[in-house]
Amino acid sequence: MRSNQPSLALHGIPVIYCCLFSKPHPKLSAIKQHPFYQRSPLRDFEGGGRSRKGSERKGEPALKGKCSLRNGLALSSPAAQTPAAASTNWSGRPSSDPMADCCTPIKKLCWWHGVGSTADFQKIIQERCDTYTQTIRPGSRSRNCQAIRQAFMSTFISKDPCKATKEDYNSLINLAPPTVPCGQQVFWSKTKELAHEYVKRQRLMTLEDTLLGYLADGLSWCGEPGSSDLNIWSCPDWRKDCRTNYLSVFWEVLSERFAESACSTVRVVLNGSLENAFDSMSIFGRVEAPNLRPQVELEAWLVHDTGKPPSDSCSGSSIRKLKSILDGRNVKFRCMDNLSRDQFLQRS
Repeated sequence: MRSNQPSLALHGIPVIYCCLFSKPHPKLSAIKQHPFYQRSPLRDFEGGGRSRKGSERKGEPALKGKCSLRNGLALSSPAAQTPAAASTNWSGRPSSDPMADCCTPIKKLCWWHGVGSTADFQKIIQERCDTYTQTIRPGSRSRNCQAIRQAFMSTFISKDPCKATKEDYNSLINLAPPTVPCGQQVFWSKTKELAHEYVKRQRLMTLEDTLLGYLADGLSWCGEPGSSDLNIWSCPDWRKDCRTNYLSVFWEVLSERFAESACSTVRVVLNGSLENAFDSMSIFGRVEAPNLRPQVELEAWLVHDTGKPPSDSCSGSSIRKLKSILDGRNVKFRCMDNLSRDQFLQRS
């Protein structure tokens, strides 16, 4: 799909990534190997606030790696002063947005602080879905993996990566709701590997053991407005760029559905080696715990590193805060602490 932004050719050469930085981007060296970059005026500039490669010409100012809202080029770049660049109608992010300087008007490909989309994202989704439905959980063979892959892609492709909503994922989640049998759910917070090892031994399930959780675990994804491609260079970081990015919203809405479907007795594995085992800003703290249904019973296990004393307990302030949240939901609560990793894994 073509961008709604007007095409901009510099000296007859299409520029696909023309934003330079005051600090070099981790993948800048890879960009410089791209044939478009090699053939563009940008080859003469470097990020990091450096001057033109080689010695500066006498009387010529250093060219800083700074982007303009007008065209995403170095402000002092000759290309930025061309009539074509000057007439470009930039309708991207407002100047108050800290990321406003990072988009080009061509495809509005932005540099974000997070890692880019996982390579071969669609292929991985399809292969994981086939493996899950045919081998891991044969009972879910009725799930249409091709439809799931297509629904996944349609949630974020060609869309602003910082404007994700829960509703964007409704169609996908309806194809594979994250429900598990009563009493088999295990939540975790800062104990992912430990929780996963435990559920394998006990035949229980974490969110990552549901179909969609399994598909997305460890992957990254985002698109850009007006482009049918994934942004493989960078995606928004929820701390530094925006909370409403498609990766964060996916895990939040999936976690919410997972918690809402809980019944009977469920468990959460917390890190007893931390001073505050319960973090109210974690996914468990702000999404899962507040969405447990009344009459559910939650067992909290505080597990600390083997050979080290625990740093938090069931009587600590963080656990009292968790209990307060659960009391407001009429959720029963039990807590067990002073468990080493080895002791925890040996529990039946």
